Amino acid sequence: MKIVNTKFIAEIGVNHNGSIKLAKKLIDHSSKIKADFVKFQVYKTEKLVNKGSKTAPYQKRKKSISQYDLLKKYELSYNQHQGLYNYCKKKKITYLASPFDLDSAKFLVERLKLKTIKIASGEIESVDILEYLSKKKVKVIISTGASTINEIKNALNILLKNNLTEKQITILHCTTSYPASKNEINLKVMNELKKEFKTEIGYSDHSEGILVSLAAYLLGAKIIEKHITLNRKLDGPDHRSSIEPKKFKELINSIRNLQIILGNKKKILTKSEKINKPYIRKSIYSKIRINKNDKFSNKNLILKRPQLGMLPKDLKKILGKKSKKNYKTGQLINE
Repeated sequence: MKIVNTKFIAEIGVNHNGSIKLAKKLIDHSSKIKADFVKFQVYKTEKLVNKGSKTAPYQKRKKSISQYDLLKKYELSYNQHQGLYNYCKKKKITYLASPFDLDSAKFLVERLKLKTIKIASGEIESVDILEYLSKKKVKVIISTGASTINEIKNALNILLKNNLTEKQITILHCTTSYPASKNEINLKVMNELKKEFKTEIGYSDHSEGILVSLAAYLLGAKIIEKHITLNRKLDGPDHRSSIEPKKFKELINSIRNLQIILGNKKKILTKSEKINKPYIRKSIYSKIRINKNDKFSNKNLILKRPQLGMLPKDLKKILGKKSKKNYKTGQLINE
């Protein structure tokens, strides 16, 4: 198996709950646990959803609220995102974002000069955003929740129309459910995506816990995206499908350890094995006293540890031959 150097996206999304203070705390934690990216959602509500639109089932709250009002509550201005971008630089973690309208995409590329743009599952049919990005020198990470193979193909055809190449695109398998249940995750789709497309493959994880992300790594995920929150009980649509910093750190450390454990496909002796090998292998020893000119046989020879002389494979070479010297019982045979 090829070793995969996986990158981690700590998805803040709207888990800042509209608070810059909370957003910065999440950036602090994401930097501390050594995530590679911290990701936000950039949008203008009026350009994203009609007023009065109903919320998705996972967005529903105790108090009835429209999707417009819900998203408006969590909307951050471009200036606020500029501030968060600067704060990420200070904290030495890469700011990443998903645009949900064309103007927001332009803001990220032209004002913030982002080198990588994340396309959310819901924007896989947004022709305006895809065509715009196809003309730019950026990398694109695209989630595929609620998408068919044909819809993914169509999105890639648009992205590849101009300047972008397959090497600049990463496709993330994803299940659009918050949290995603085990029977809907269908992680083996990653193998089909690898066969179908010439891009890197990753996983956007909306399940509870870290087990699915670990499995995605073993299937070759180059990028793993997971929502981060300070408290899964906070009010908001994504907190329940998120993990807290301590758990996120466990995820990153577990995968980094898996990278070491998996090693490479070459069968080699390790340093410790070279040291231990003589102690666990055998050589040819005398079972009883052997006098010079006695013939070696299975009655007077035995294979024992440690391996300090002739190898077991040499036994056949000396059986029936006369001993060149005297051997005491338990003495290493050296002919």
